[in-house]
Amino acid sequence: MNISLAVFSYPFIQRALIAGGLISVCAALLGVILVLKRYSMIGDGLSHVGFGTMAIALSMNWAPLGFSIPICVLAAFLLLRVSGESSLKGDAAIALISSSSLAIGIMVTSITSGLNTDVTSFMFGSILAIQKIDVMISIALAIVVLGLFVLLYNRIFLVTFDESFATASGIHSGIYNGIIAVLTALTVVIGMRLMGAMMISSLVVFPALSAMRIFKGFFKVVITASFVSLLCFFAGILSSIAWSTPAGASIVCANLVVFLLCAIAGRVFR
Repeated sequence: MNISLAVFSYPFIQRALIAGGLISVCAALLGVILVLKRYSMIGDGLSHVGFGTMAIALSMNWAPLGFSIPICVLAAFLLLRVSGESSLKGDAAIALISSSSLAIGIMVTSITSGLNTDVTSFMFGSILAIQKIDVMISIALAIVVLGLFVLLYNRIFLVTFDESFATASGIHSGIYNGIIAVLTALTVVIGMRLMGAMMISSLVVFPALSAMRIFKGFFKVVITASFVSLLCFFAGILSSIAWSTPAGASIVCANLVVFLLCAIAGRVFR
């Protein structure tokens, strides 16, 4: 117990807990919308775009967040537009953009500085990578996402399930889709520092799918997904500290275990 308390007294652990907890809740809330709208793979696509831009920024000695966030936001708009309106199928468009971004980032990095520690931390995640600026952005992001769900819950519900009816009701669906795209891009970019580009999309998909195994109502799914995401995050961090395993992989494994339990429980109680 004394060793555990001593570990949590380190500033980098405190930053990881605050930023990671808030990012987990934001990813779960946004993930419910993306999964129901069949855009769940957009999180994976944005994570690859984020890694590519981060790698380029680090190799050029630019500010990673300042360079990556605008490009990821533009990529989110592009992916939503291509998925919804283009003749190119959504999964093919996401695979095209994500693989190209990842390849460009690796090529630029290998030509310039090489795959150093900073680049690999964005690929696989690291508790040490969380900085004070990430905590501040996470707090601001959580306030915006929670405020969006609390104040505009009915409109989000309509846009999620029936955009045509929402538009006919006077709701500008495009604006809400744009807001969701921006918030998803920010969540992915900030979460990459802790989870890594390879696993950040799990925070978007797993909690929503776990909640849907048990509940069918939108409100219950939203609440349950947030709770599951937060629970799995802290379980993953604790197991990572206890067994010296990668934080991102530990959190994903915790989400996988909870998803399997929810799937079994859903079948039993159904």
